[in-house]
Amino acid sequence: MFRPIRILSVFSKLLRAAAPAPFHRVLLATLLAASLAASSQAAPDLIRKSLVRIQTSSQEPDYSVPWNAGRIGGGIGAGFVISGNRIMTNAHVVSDARYIVVDKLGDPQPYTARVKYIGHDCDLAVLDVEDPTFFKGMEPLEFDGIPEIESSVMVYGYPIGGDRPSVTRGIVSRVDFQQYSHSGADAHLVIQIDAAINPGNSGGPVLQGSKVVGVAFQGYSGDVAQNTGYMIPTPVITRFLTDIEDGKYDHYVDLAISYFPLFNPAARAALGLENDDHGVLIGSVFAGGSSEGILKKGDVIMAIDGHAITSDGSVEMDGSPVEMAEIVERKFKGEEVRIELIRDGKPLSLTVPLKNPYPFDLFSNAYDVKPRYVVFGGLIFQPLDENLFNAMRITNQRTSYYFDHFIEDDLYKERPEIVILSNILSDPVNAYADEFRQSIVDTINGKKIKTLADVASAFAQPADYYVIEFLGASRPVVLEAKAVAAARDRIMSRYQVNAESNLKK
Repeated sequence: MFRPIRILSVFSKLLRAAAPAPFHRVLLATLLAASLAASSQAAPDLIRKSLVRIQTSSQEPDYSVPWNAGRIGGGIGAGFVISGNRIMTNAHVVSDARYIVVDKLGDPQPYTARVKYIGHDCDLAVLDVEDPTFFKGMEPLEFDGIPEIESSVMVYGYPIGGDRPSVTRGIVSRVDFQQYSHSGADAHLVIQIDAAINPGNSGGPVLQGSKVVGVAFQGYSGDVAQNTGYMIPTPVITRFLTDIEDGKYDHYVDLAISYFPLFNPAARAALGLENDDHGVLIGSVFAGGSSEGILKKGDVIMAIDGHAITSDGSVEMDGSPVEMAEIVERKFKGEEVRIELIRDGKPLSLTVPLKNPYPFDLFSNAYDVKPRYVVFGGLIFQPLDENLFNAMRITNQRTSYYFDHFIEDDLYKERPEIVILSNILSDPVNAYADEFRQSIVDTINGKKIKTLADVASAFAQPADYYVIEFLGASRPVVLEAKAVAAARDRIMSRYQVNAESNLKK
């Protein structure tokens, strides 16, 4: 089954059924070919004054029991000092963190830190340290551009959670546009290095000379590919740092379209195009996105911001061909792109203002948020998203299909959230409701349910009975108001429910 993701490409859907995830769920991030440096080896002076070891205590939300605080965990990663007395690292190093401690070389004292800015869509974060003396003697690293193919880079970090830093040499083998596994739904520019990846040390700097050319962040498991790792390149890093200059992170923008390559000469001729290997065909324009009402299905995009688009959807940037989405990637919320296209055989020039495309975030892994839910009569209602889908292992075919086609079939226009009966706290008051687990709530007492807030509102209305109808079901679930009230304390106590709802987004 296909799933939409937030990339401007014909590949804007993921094949879940056929896709054993190639990336480790636990993001691995130092690029290590082998342990070339012993743990006792002193790091270069430049790195000694910048490299940081990060240790976190985290708490992952429990989507299957949403009122629970969640499982306590922890991990070790790396970071490095940048301008403004800040530490840069990966978002996945500090996601869901409750307590963060940073260490620097030559200082046995641990320092408490906090997340100041985090971008889960680009897997980057900036930390503050509570004690300003931490930065005494530290020097910020500077950034450079994209390294040349076949050039050497050095990767620094703490492999396998070690206490001493390590360094690995790698060769730049490819500049590509790939999925970032932290969000699971965003794709950006990446640089591939011919170095193995070992657990730990996410967020370590990748240097060429004395400047940072990337942040190590993910790689393949050993049974998929050997000596292959990835780093976040400086265009993504500098975009993140520019975005947060106003005190908040606005996330990436997107054209919110899908497109198809135009290799076939017959297809090009039918569209009135020359056989010159340029242009791509728009397949969909998603409602609510930046391009709605401006671009149309069937338009042929020839150029974006003056960059000519080849028939495979790539453009030339920084001396390399990259996916045309990279042009939009470097823009910010509220900015515009100029698009040259052919519509009905005639050339046309249009301007598209850029914004965040709802509801694509529904398919991203969410962090640093608590699960939203409503408990009523022992029935648990939750809005379906990627976290809940994975936690509950959705097997209901109708619900799975609805989720898979939520964007493709414009289902979100009518129903901004997919509210399901995620689970049941069994009690006589909700007997005979088991068959509706994982079903989509359609109406409650005749009120259309479009969001979780609608569920809370419907149950807040006085009534003798509450009639809950589900999509595709032949009968409703009926709860007697008096019986629900009588069972409330019993259910709350028996299942240790400490709050009947959380509606905060």
